[in-house]
Amino acid sequence: MRISTWNINSVRLRTGGIKTLVETHDPDIVCLQEIKIDEERFPHAAIEALGFPYRSVHGQAGYHGVAILSKIPLAEPATFDWGAVGHARHQVVYLPGGIELHNVYVPAGGDIPDPEINPKFAHKLAFMGHLTGYFREPVHRARTAILVGDLNIAPLPTDVWSHKQLLSVVSHTPVEVEAFETFMASRPWHDAVRHFIPPEEKLFSWWSYRNRDWKLSNRGRRLDHILVTKDLAPDLGDLRVLREARDWPACSDHVPITVDIARAQ
Repeated sequence: MRISTWNINSVRLRTGGIKTLVETHDPDIVCLQEIKIDEERFPHAAIEALGFPYRSVHGQAGYHGVAILSKIPLAEPATFDWGAVGHARHQVVYLPGGIELHNVYVPAGGDIPDPEINPKFAHKLAFMGHLTGYFREPVHRARTAILVGDLNIAPLPTDVWSHKQLLSVVSHTPVEVEAFETFMASRPWHDAVRHFIPPEEKLFSWWSYRNRDWKLSNRGRRLDHILVTKDLAPDLGDLRVLREARDWPACSDHVPITVDIARAQ
């Protein structure tokens, strides 16, 4: 099975990008974040025409929102509202074989990395705490799972264009990296992206719209992740970070990441 994850930054603006993704990489499942639309106005007909008869949409008008598009049946869809703030950021479905698929969009956290004066940053850290607590529960630790999404944290020094300059910038601060590492130990999770691309190698999935020439400056960050439970690690097939998508028409500032998993069939 081929799974793609992509912060699409408005599904209405970038349905054409999903079409290009399907034509060029033929995923079986596409997990979208930041769809910025509620379920009623989601472009179901256009997505079904692309070959995805099964869809689970956890949307929100104008903000946030996640969606799973699939060529295979999805079972037992559920959603979470961590912190009870009314945000659509986390959904789960079951794939054939009982494998959990979580699609997550962690809050960005605003600009100031201080939870005492920045409620958005406090919300981000609390969200990560809720995720960690959920996956630490014995009933969840025992399950085979895949978690994908825009986690809005670049944990490694090589996940940002300048480790030194971004230590005080939200997404790469020590407190966020610590929260990410604590979360990674909750199952524990296996980093499917770094399974293929060595941690010593710089790797980005997001480039700001503010960069006039994103390729030339290459001031990116790896904010998008694919994680699997340890039992799935031997079944990882191929992985691609689709840098070319940053130049697609009406592009998102994120690019899709695609992984093949042999066991999930």
